[in-house]
Amino acid sequence: MAKKVAVIGAGVSGLISLKCCVDEGLEPTCFERTEDIGGVWRFKEKVEDGRASIYQSVVTNTSKEMSCFSDFPMPEDFPNFLHNSKLLEYFRIFAKKFDLLKYIQFQTTVLSVRKCPDFSSSGQWKVVTQSNGKEQSAVFDAVMVCTGHHFLPHIPLKSFPGIERFKGQYFHSRQYKHPDGFEGKRILVIGMGNSGSDIAVELSKNAAQVFISTRHGTWVMSRVSEDGYPWDSVFHTRFRSMLRNVLPRTVVKWMIEQQMNRWFNHENYGLEPQNKYIMKEPVLNDDVPSRLLCGAIKVKSTVKELTETSAIFEDGTVEENIDVIIFATGYSFSFPFLEDSLVKVENNMVSLYKYIFPAHLEKSTFACIGLIQPLGSIFPTAELQARWVTRVFKGLCHLPSERTMMMDIIKRNEKRIDLFGESQSQTLQTNYVDYLDELALEIGAKPDFCSLLFKDPKLAVRLFFGPCNSYQYRLAGPGQWDGARSAIFTQKQRILKPLKTRVLKDSSNFPVSFLLKILGLVAVVVAFFCQLQWS
Repeated sequence: MAKKVAVIGAGVSGLISLKCCVDEGLEPTCFERTEDIGGVWRFKEKVEDGRASIYQSVVTNTSKEMSCFSDFPMPEDFPNFLHNSKLLEYFRIFAKKFDLLKYIQFQTTVLSVRKCPDFSSSGQWKVVTQSNGKEQSAVFDAVMVCTGHHFLPHIPLKSFPGIERFKGQYFHSRQYKHPDGFEGKRILVIGMGNSGSDIAVELSKNAAQVFISTRHGTWVMSRVSEDGYPWDSVFHTRFRSMLRNVLPRTVVKWMIEQQMNRWFNHENYGLEPQNKYIMKEPVLNDDVPSRLLCGAIKVKSTVKELTETSAIFEDGTVEENIDVIIFATGYSFSFPFLEDSLVKVENNMVSLYKYIFPAHLEKSTFACIGLIQPLGSIFPTAELQARWVTRVFKGLCHLPSERTMMMDIIKRNEKRIDLFGESQSQTLQTNYVDYLDELALEIGAKPDFCSLLFKDPKLAVRLFFGPCNSYQYRLAGPGQWDGARSAIFTQKQRILKPLKTRVLKDSSNFPVSFLLKILGLVAVVVAFFCQLQWS
């Protein structure tokens, strides 16, 4: 008899968890408190309590080839970076393809998840839900929590003396939907993460002036990287990941600084991070430096105090006649349907083995999916988590002892602080490729490079030097997909397809840039020998 699994939430993590349950022959039931799938990526004009919220213009920061599920590439005509509505369309296609909607109970809120009295032997859970005002309870063999970490706004008002006197409007970025109504205003955005930067840029086109306050500064990257390819298809390769792991930290951080300043000098723009050697998640925004050059946005230091109409900053400067303050200060998360003894949230942190499993349970029948912030796409990350979790539930994979798991949690946290710092926004941060490989190793899906070098050297080279996307984890092991190799070799075609909207005459395939480099090298050599001859 198939094990019954409760999946809580029908966002990205919930959908892929459903598919992984079905793939492993489990019997899932998904509880979704709203009327539709998509989670944070489904835009709604009104903010709803207990639900993530986005602004209308949100576009993904990770590209389609690096964000798609491992056995379901996005349509080749989809743009590389997707508007939220386009990404939701992909989720709908995905859900329809694998017939996932039949497992979802919409407009159903989970009230509590508790161990059954015989949990030590059965590992079962009692899940109480509410729908249309009626409560129901059911027993499940396992639980997957897929509610994310972007739904409780974090507004540290105590850190802003004078806020109670401020006569203008102030709110969290979660409330922001579009620029209508902010025309001609003087606006202060506090916080310079991705949301704060997006909102500041959008508002600056019609506002009288936008100021953005950043406590520590930040690196800003463009979505467009070398030769016009998406940034993550260039940045996230196994080769680059290996270099970051084997080179001395000082060298790695110097390389990162050089790379970040290649687009523009952050010091000149007042953006250079205070601690530039911490690998904090960069801001992905193509317009920030342009809006700064135009003076439409001005970068400010930390807000020291607020008055009725002005903001006083730590550097002593004052900006008068502020009409609106937007707190882009991030989120916290909680699990109101769980007991603290199961998953306790302290200082925006949870103690979970590999960000997934509570270490202290007698039976490994509970998991959190997507409660992580990788330096890359969350979608393949959540998928590999779900693939491993469902195999643990099925008894095909096993967790180590509680002591071993607790040691891993402690060491992982120490490494996280060393790499990313102690900021609240970095508590779920982790390296991308390393973490994917770690999960893939658990289920036997990590590519075997030694074997591939002899059997398929062309593929081995592509895996090592090319983009580390999700298809790599379908080449072997459980869930192997026959189309994985083809998807890897045709990804460039899918990247370029939506850009080929103008027919060009055939031109030489020989790259002019390469020819210029050769000529430049020849010129240097000739100049060197001429100098020797003259001397």
